[in-house]
Amino acid sequence: MKELQYEGVVIGGGAAGMAAALELIKNGVSCAIIEREPHLGGILTQCIHNGFGLIEFNEELSGPEFAEKFEDQVKAQNITYFLSTTVMEIQNAEGKKILYCYSSEWGILKITCDVLILAMGCRERNRGNIRIPGDRPAGVYTAGLAQRLVNIEGYIPGKDIVIIGSGDIGLIMARRMSWVGCKVHAVVEILPYPSGITRNIVQCLHDFNIPLYLSHLTTRIIGKDRVEAVEITPLENGALITEKAFTIPCDTVLLSVGLVPENELSKMAGVELHPMTNGPVVNSMLMTSVPGVFACGNVLHVHDLVDYVVEESRRAGANAAQWIKGRKPGHEVRVKAGPNIRYTAPMKVDAAANNKLYMRPLIVKNSAVLEVKINNQVVKTVKKNHVQPSEMIMLDLTPADLEAALHAPDPVVEIALQ
Repeated sequence: MKELQYEGVVIGGGAAGMAAALELIKNGVSCAIIEREPHLGGILTQCIHNGFGLIEFNEELSGPEFAEKFEDQVKAQNITYFLSTTVMEIQNAEGKKILYCYSSEWGILKITCDVLILAMGCRERNRGNIRIPGDRPAGVYTAGLAQRLVNIEGYIPGKDIVIIGSGDIGLIMARRMSWVGCKVHAVVEILPYPSGITRNIVQCLHDFNIPLYLSHLTTRIIGKDRVEAVEITPLENGALITEKAFTIPCDTVLLSVGLVPENELSKMAGVELHPMTNGPVVNSMLMTSVPGVFACGNVLHVHDLVDYVVEESRRAGANAAQWIKGRKPGHEVRVKAGPNIRYTAPMKVDAAANNKLYMRPLIVKNSAVLEVKINNQVVKTVKKNHVQPSEMIMLDLTPADLEAALHAPDPVVEIALQ
């Protein structure tokens, strides 16, 4: 067994992991990246569409181009990275984190570090998660798997497509399948509003005249050996209108029904998970409930743009480096998700420092107002032209905004959307 030691270790070699590792090195912390795939870049390598990098690089890039820019930086900084390496076990011992890994090149590795950054990303929900009734034929894929088959492997999963769910991957695949000559008959969404960002609704559905059925539920998949049709039933006030059910003939069903943070390793490390995000509970430094273990990117909460993933991961890397050098969380105040807010990340803010929060709204609304309260007293309001659940809201809080929390007994910051 090969034994190695670093000051910091990052699990995950996607955009989040590479950005965090680069920030560790920038702050003088030796580090290594552990990636289970045979390449860096994570899911970006199969996202050949453009739309990446507009914020980070001020230019429009494809997923592989975006990943390549970070990979080039990792190599330029001589950051050690282990590919085709899976973390099997995480232990805490006397303030150190011990990782036991299996590598196709090195065999069993024992890696010891002072700080651990979790950047494992997320995975797709599948048919079993949403329990669609009906037959069990071939031809049912998650949208991400179909994306890999088309973009990486060179296979077309089917010709007549129905997409269940209006998440961004599903919308992008609706366009991609149209480009390769398939007929996308419909995108079916259970909610009364789309789950993807507005840009993808316009570019992937409207531009290709693909119907979007809102407030419709897929009630049955029909087919013996291969998918033959899906049964769609409209919803009114949450109730199925069975007399209006209809079927759409197809040979392939793609599922775009949400993403789940990949947190099996987080549980192994003893990290507390948030019930709404399914990701770690983190403080203002993006540190989890386990001292010295940080989290960033989609493993923390599902982001809508990779540029925001990178920004958050840089903060995690910088904070981890400062923690090694002795910095501790300051005057921390708990953040509560108020009316019309699903969650906030991080879950605590430092009242004596600048803070950036990400959150998801629960409503679709024009001319909304974001209210920040400390013990029920409004201390800040921010106007938003439009909000919807598929698009994150970002909020900056300064020490001036949080000054009241320094003097209040047991303060709580509540963020609400009016």
